[in-house]
Formats: sequence, structure tokens, C-alpha cells
Amino acid sequence: QVQLVESGGGLVQPGGSLRLSCAASGSIFRVDVMGWYRQAPGKQRELVATITRDSSTTYADSVKGRFTISRDNTKNTVYLQMNSLNPEDTAVYYCNFNTYLGQAYWGQGTQVTVSS
Repeated sequence: QVQLVESGGGLVQPGGSLRLSCAASGSIFRVDVMGWYRQAPGKQRELVATITRDSSTTYADSVKGRFTISRDNTKNTVYLQMNSLNPEDTAVYYCNFNTYLGQAYWGQGTQVTVSS
């Protein structure tokens, strides 16, 4: 049974930083794309960033220059460094792993709240 366990969310003031982590537990096949998504209250889930196994990255326009996605393939872990946070970044953040077999896994979500 594969589970994605997220950590690092919390409350931060505008302009602050947080680092999210997501690690896979259990036996998981080789992971191709890892990603972070977020869902704010009353809104649809949206893509934040993705990273391929060879570290090619994509970002939503709203986070470019502020967020950085990275991964450790030896630990089946993905990270999201979030800087210059603003209230519009408030959401539940979910990690997503897609394997070379076409399997998709989601984390349980971690709350990020940006408020003074």
C-alpha cells in the first residue's frame, strides 16, 4: 500500500517562506513526474509545479520566481520551497506522483495559510 505523506504546512505571515515535503511510503514503482497542486476554498484544484525524473520543471505563472520544486529520487520525495508568500497562496496543498506504469498517487493535503 503506497501512501504519500506530506509535511511542512502551517501559518505564515505575508512575505514569509515555507518548505513542503512529500515522501512515499511503501513499495512504489519508478516515479516519472512529481507535482504539487493546491485548492483554495471555493476554487478548483490547480497545478502549482511539476518536476520530471530528470528534473525538468514547470510552474504556474502565479508562482514563478517565488516557488521552487525539487526532488530526491533516492528517497522518493518531492519538495516545494515557497518564498514571498502572499494571502492568495492560502490553500490546501497536495502532492502527486505518477509512475512509469501509469499509476497516480495523491497526498492527503497540507494546509498553508498566509495571514498577518
